[in-house]
Amino acid sequence: MNLKRLDQGPGSLSEPRGVVATCSFVAGGASLLWSSYVHFHLWESLGYRHIATIGTLFLVQSIAGVLLALLAIARRRAWTAVLGFGFALLTMLGFVVSVTHGLFGFKDAWSAPFAHQALVLELLTMGLFAVAGALCLVRAPQDRGAGASVTLS
Repeated sequence: MNLKRLDQGPGSLSEPRGVVATCSFVAGGASLLWSSYVHFHLWESLGYRHIATIGTLFLVQSIAGVLLALLAIARRRAWTAVLGFGFALLTMLGFVVSVTHGLFGFKDAWSAPFAHQALVLELLTMGLFAVAGALCLVRAPQDRGAGASVTLS
């Protein structure tokens, strides 16, 4: 895969593909913001900040998630979709590892506050960014022959 293709955007908003991709970026970013808020709330209000290492990771996750969500919404490129997808995946995997095996000496539970909501948010975020990224990478039939890429500036 040519890495330049990762800089492709959603295309024209006059085409359904461009509209769906743009909406997927905005919804994926909003979902990531929501997940970041949940992690910040757990850190700030429910005592996760007092858990060694995990507390710091919750704060870093919430700050990085906000920045990445805003970047994905503002730039709307395939590479931001890949980053958003990966961030949500790693956040979800961190939780699953913490529940099943423990992580940094801390073992979480499926019954923890906001656990199910956060898990659904991560899955939703991954799905939305997967759609956004795929629509950026798939060229319209008229673009394939000329080798051009349509991007939204």
